[in-house]
Amino acid sequence: MDLYLATGNAHKTEEFSRLFKKAGLNINVFSAKEIGGMPYVEEITGTFTGNCRLKAEALRRIAPYKSWVLADDSGLCCDALQGGPGVDSAVYAGNNATDAENRAKLLNAMKKAPLHKRGARFECHLLILGPNNEEQKFLGQCWGSILEAEVGTEGFGYDSLFIPSGFDKTFGELQPQTKDKHSHRAKAFAHLVHWMKENDLGS
Repeated sequence: MDLYLATGNAHKTEEFSRLFKKAGLNINVFSAKEIGGMPYVEEITGTFTGNCRLKAEALRRIAPYKSWVLADDSGLCCDALQGGPGVDSAVYAGNNATDAENRAKLLNAMKKAPLHKRGARFECHLLILGPNNEEQKFLGQCWGSILEAEVGTEGFGYDSLFIPSGFDKTFGELQPQTKDKHSHRAKAFAHLVHWMKENDLGS
């Protein structure tokens, strides 16, 4: 089964490939770069699921015949910022912002937030489109809190600022094997795998 990810993020492609292999599914995971790059999508829906659909449909238009397309829209939702940066997590500091610039802006925005207001959650929304108009959505959440400074160099995005509930280390300190069990993406992915196995996909 060939599956194309609606992202230009190499980290996500590596992570999904690792997760599919660990789940025992025979899935050939390709990034959008394999077919010329992810088409430009203006993410204007204001929701994770809506943005997922825009990305998935854009990639499906150029994906090979009979292939599957999977879109992921993820973000960090902070209590002190009324759920922000949310759907704007990847472009929080600007459309061409680096992960470091996004983290710096978040730290600045939350520098006056007391400990009891530093709660946050990562959300991952997955949407898969099939060659016969199949469509399924999956949600994963990981709750935790935001530190006042970065700790750790593993992962990407906001990982070095986020301590998941039940841990005393950030995602930036945890090994990929541990993150794969507890992250928002891992939880959404578990729902996806269950659905795929039920429908005899990737066996």
